[in-house]
Amino acid sequence: ETHGITFRIQISVREMDADVLLKLLFHLPVNYPSTLPEISVNSDQLTRAQCMDVKDKLLEQAKKHLSEPMVHQLILWIQEHLRSVIKQSAPAAIEKARLSKGMSTEDGIWMLLLHLDHMRAKTKYVRTLEKWASDLGLTGRLMFMGKIILILLQGDRNNIKEYLILQKTSKVDVDSSGKKCKEKMISVLCETRVQAQHQRFQMFEVKEYSTLDELQKEFETAGLITLFSEFVPPLLK
Repeated sequence: ETHGITFRIQISVREMDADVLLKLLFHLPVNYPSTLPEISVNSDQLTRAQCMDVKDKLLEQAKKHLSEPMVHQLILWIQEHLRSVIKQSAPAAIEKARLSKGMSTEDGIWMLLLHLDHMRAKTKYVRTLEKWASDLGLTGRLMFMGKIILILLQGDRNNIKEYLILQKTSKVDVDSSGKKCKEKMISVLCETRVQAQHQRFQMFEVKEYSTLDELQKEFETAGLITLFSEFVPPLLK
């Protein structure tokens, strides 16, 4: 009633001699269709740049259907026009260069700090987070210290928003009975623009720390001691 609904659609589009599997995620806000949906696009057969171009084209089409149900029309449109979108897409190398230079489509490079309550299916969960970070061009750390689990991400703000949608809507863990479930015990501790004094992470790494001092050192090295002091100690109480 307050957040709208989110759902996934997988479609297979025949291109040349291969099938392209598109994984589309739509978040429909409460006042949809008067407000545009949020859209996320992933595909193992396309580069990240191509997925972003597909998303942009879908949003362009969505504006033409504002105030009327549009998801079905968007799916039909991309099935018909995927080839032309792919041909016009910038090479993946251009996107990588953009990210490495700190350029962004919205408000510079952003940083997100999340707290997870637990991981029951740890191995699968970690693999999923690594894939999401890779697909979205995000860097940072998945940090374990005792019972504390933190996710620190840096990257394009739009991609961080997409990550949050995936984190909150995907079945990434299992419940006490072993059944797949969505992540309900997650807290957004901080979401802010990366400042000049902050170190830019070059990759996404999974790290475990034996003591709080080791974890604090990680934040200090990245120029994020203020972030640590404000948000991490309270988690120990």
